[in-house]
Amino acid sequence: MLKRLRTILVTSVLAVPIAFGAVRANEGQELAPFKMIRSLQYIQDSVVLGDHSASEMQRFILGEIDRRLRAADQALFRDPRNVDAALVYVMSGGNPETLDLLTDRDVEGNFDTRVTDALRQYLRGKGPLIVEHLSKAAPEYRNSRIGPYLFLILGNATSQQDPVAAMKYYDWARLTAPGSIIEEAALRRSVALAAEVGEPEKGFRYALNYARRYLTSPYASQFADDFVELAVANFGEAAEQRVAEILGFMDPPRQREVYLRIARRAAIAGHQPLALLASRRAEELAGISGSQSQLLASFYQGLAAVPSDDVFAAAQTITAISEERLSQRDRALRQAAKAIADAVVRPPQDVSPAQASLTTAEERLRNESKPEPEETGSSMSPFAVPAVADVPDGAAASVEAAAPADPAFAGFLADGHSKIKEIDALLEEEGP
Repeated sequence: MLKRLRTILVTSVLAVPIAFGAVRANEGQELAPFKMIRSLQYIQDSVVLGDHSASEMQRFILGEIDRRLRAADQALFRDPRNVDAALVYVMSGGNPETLDLLTDRDVEGNFDTRVTDALRQYLRGKGPLIVEHLSKAAPEYRNSRIGPYLFLILGNATSQQDPVAAMKYYDWARLTAPGSIIEEAALRRSVALAAEVGEPEKGFRYALNYARRYLTSPYASQFADDFVELAVANFGEAAEQRVAEILGFMDPPRQREVYLRIARRAAIAGHQPLALLASRRAEELAGISGSQSQLLASFYQGLAAVPSDDVFAAAQTITAISEERLSQRDRALRQAAKAIADAVVRPPQDVSPAQASLTTAEERLRNESKPEPEETGSSMSPFAVPAVADVPDGAAASVEAAAPADPAFAGFLADGHSKIKEIDALLEEEGP
């Protein structure tokens, strides 16, 4: 049925340019803007419901509506439906300059200047400036054709200053335009705001509604990012059940992708149990043909295990994964995790960094004839043994003279050495 409707729509829309040329001498026979807007709304709603092939038609319709509005006689806007059509066109991705042109020509006062001024500010990136005036004007259009659009824009403009109020505007927008691109945008943005203000139950409810309707939307990837933030920030037994419920509306490849995103975000945030759980779920969903997904699941599982008792296995897992098979962001994660894991599993040296820092110039000069212990790592590495500066002859003589004459300093050194030996003995017992 949807395919037949689309075919009829495409045929009628493609006939628009022909109609323009055939009846240009008779303005009254051209399509009214409000009729063309209906086609645009249908196409945009079809896109978020999964018909991505309609995107090209959307661009074509926007261009035709723009030409029609610019060429329209001002008498055409005595019909409030055409005024609404012009505003919906601008709020649906149309040319902002067309709104400027129409308002400049509006000598009869057909356009509400409160609304047009707010839209012109919003389209110029000055959203916060319109909140006061639009919040007063929008309730008057609550049940009109442009009402859902105004509340969506008001939610966008308010989201930074007052996320709770923005969610209320989004609620009204989506409830008055079910099954539309407005509901898709309002639900998706509400998930992000709920995570931001710490209302997980409301956020999971928004996410569930989105998953039921709009998983085939071209914007579903943005929803997945917001959903992952919500899940990681509110991890627990109840959240785990809600996550499983929401992912139940997805096919296995989408579930696997979301679990991988959760595992990555949890590993970075230090939520080890969640990272391990999500990695294992992603690995289970990878199947035989999902070698890359299995690799990423193992990689995130290894990241999560670095600060645990299983650090040796984690280090081996991370090292075994080739950088060529990872994205640029995951390569940076691999390098950082490998450096930390290597530092943890490295056996203690004969001279620990702490011990080397307490070694006096007197002892170093006394052992001048003995071979220096081999340094570990680069001198630029944060895990290398700190380099000790050469001591001038005059300073060495003053140290030799001062050391025996200062019993408090000598006692401090003896106590420090005894503690260092105890620490090194413990490190040797925990070594491989």
